[in-house]
Amino acid sequence: MSFNLKDYLAVRQALVDRELEALLAREADAPAELIDAMRYSLLAPGKRLRPVLVFMAAQAAGGAEGQAIPAACAVEMIHTYSLIHDDLPAMDDDDLRRGMPTCHKKFGEALAILAGDGLLTLAFQVLADGYPAKTAAACCLALAKGSGAAGMVGGQVDDLAWENNDRPRSVTALEHIHEFKTGALFRACLRLGVIAAQGEHTDGPVRDLLDRLDVYGRCFGLVFQITDDLIDVEGNVADSGKQVGKDAARGKLTYPGLLGVEESRARAAALTQQALEAVSPLGAAGEPLLELMRFVLARDR
Repeated sequence: MSFNLKDYLAVRQALVDRELEALLAREADAPAELIDAMRYSLLAPGKRLRPVLVFMAAQAAGGAEGQAIPAACAVEMIHTYSLIHDDLPAMDDDDLRRGMPTCHKKFGEALAILAGDGLLTLAFQVLADGYPAKTAAACCLALAKGSGAAGMVGGQVDDLAWENNDRPRSVTALEHIHEFKTGALFRACLRLGVIAAQGEHTDGPVRDLLDRLDVYGRCFGLVFQITDDLIDVEGNVADSGKQVGKDAARGKLTYPGLLGVEESRARAAALTQQALEAVSPLGAAGEPLLELMRFVLARDR
């Protein structure tokens, strides 16, 4: 039977949503209004691509799905915290996210900031509670590197610095931003899946797998960003669930703005091919990764 990505995604999305709801329900001592704001953003309809990457990497490493669940939930918490903060007036100043009012529009800026803080810290709590000590430590290290100052947060700083900036614009500068802002967390997801499946030991054959997944993750992150930029140019609010056309107005450094639409699509196709070549040798264990890469290239929302 051929692999069905739509069914695979639906099952894992439902699983992650149930687990996230259960994890929030355990925080009984937290203020109710804080949990409400955290739940509002965390459980908003989403593709759950980052948790799915954790599941797929764990499968490629020979692990069971259950081993990946804490790491999958942790990365979604990190991703959601980043969206809450990214939408704030001091950042991208967005009113819509996932087809709903952004967290600060619903709950106010102060509670939105604190909801993001709560999700950020809860992510590491979930890893610490979900794995043996050495595996938890390795997971926390991988997630901190991917999401911190030398990863996602640093990339966000660079992205903001380019708004309406008169520095020379280049593909090198653009890809540097997004290898950190978007790609670092995707690469961390893949590493987390392998660690969850194999424990903290990543030598021998596992090292080759990690190297292949890192190439895949870098390409995946760049293709995701290119398609995101194209959606901002060509998409609409109803399909994308967020405001469109804002990047050009803010003077952001984007792929269509730098390369044009057709060359951006060609760049995404070339990066997709690199990703497919990296994981094709994994055989059946890598088939979900292949299909997900093709899905991201074709996405319109």
